[in-house]
Amino acid sequence: MEIAVIHFIILGVISGLTKGAGVLPDGPLHRAVGETVMFTTTLNPPETPLVSVNWKFGGINIITYSGVNNTAPEYEGRITLFMSTGSLELRNLTLNDREVYSVTIIPLGGAQTNGNTRLDVHEEVSNVMATASSTDLVESSSVHLSCSSSGSSLSFLWLNSSSEVTESDRVQLTDGNSTLTIVNVTRYDQGPFRCHVSNPVSNGTSDPVNLTINYGPDNVQIRGPNELPLDETLTLTCSAESVPASYTWTLNGKKIHYSAVYTKNNTDPSDSGNYICEVMNNKTGRTSSAVHELTVTDGSFGGISAGAIAGIVIACLVVLSAVAVAVYYIY
Repeated sequence: MEIAVIHFIILGVISGLTKGAGVLPDGPLHRAVGETVMFTTTLNPPETPLVSVNWKFGGINIITYSGVNNTAPEYEGRITLFMSTGSLELRNLTLNDREVYSVTIIPLGGAQTNGNTRLDVHEEVSNVMATASSTDLVESSSVHLSCSSSGSSLSFLWLNSSSEVTESDRVQLTDGNSTLTIVNVTRYDQGPFRCHVSNPVSNGTSDPVNLTINYGPDNVQIRGPNELPLDETLTLTCSAESVPASYTWTLNGKKIHYSAVYTKNNTDPSDSGNYICEVMNNKTGRTSSAVHELTVTDGSFGGISAGAIAGIVIACLVVLSAVAVAVYYIY
């Protein structure tokens, strides 16, 4: 008989514990340092008052009600118990308040209910800063970008302009994504790069980091005429894919100019020849060049003067006229 009574009591206790599951919301609850959290139970205000409410923090009593409130000294002034539902408010949160909170509630003439949930307290994100091992790079070199931030439970994300940076053959993310490494940088990797840091209660983004990628020279080209009459103005333009770039013009082996555009007024026969534009990049140490051939003419066409050409044209017109007259009379 006694054994049966004991079994009945145990089943009653287990039934009460099971019935109380879910009396607190699913966790974890996320709050920032200094904020307030409300542990709201799922109980509606009962028709009869609560006989007992006991809140624990990591298994240690923080507030108990059994006719009167009994609050742990370290929680005096920052905790409030709402007796209508057994809910609890905790203010001025600190990192030490991170833990599992549990409650046991006994209503008058009702079954005991229980619940627990976890509270995570975080320091807000602040002072987000991104730095690069170097911002002046040569194409095909490598660069490391590092992100630092104050706060807790931090997550790191890198952005290139507005696009997220993901890992690839050339891109590595390490140290919890706080370090970004780009190997074999290209001229298209200049950024701007930003580091975005977040945690469950806040987020922040660093100032942009721009990279200067020195490359080239590639694809050197010269634009301008290949033939020009005497006393005209000559303009030749040299272009190249290069950062930075310096230009040197050479005509028939003699250096004549040192910028991208070469201009000469009143051309003469000595301006004929092969123009070479050499482009040098003092960062990459590379040079490349292009050749442009120019002939300055004296106004003749194929070695015949303009007057001779005019005579030929007039003679042709006379012959054509004579032929036309002859044909007319014969007809």
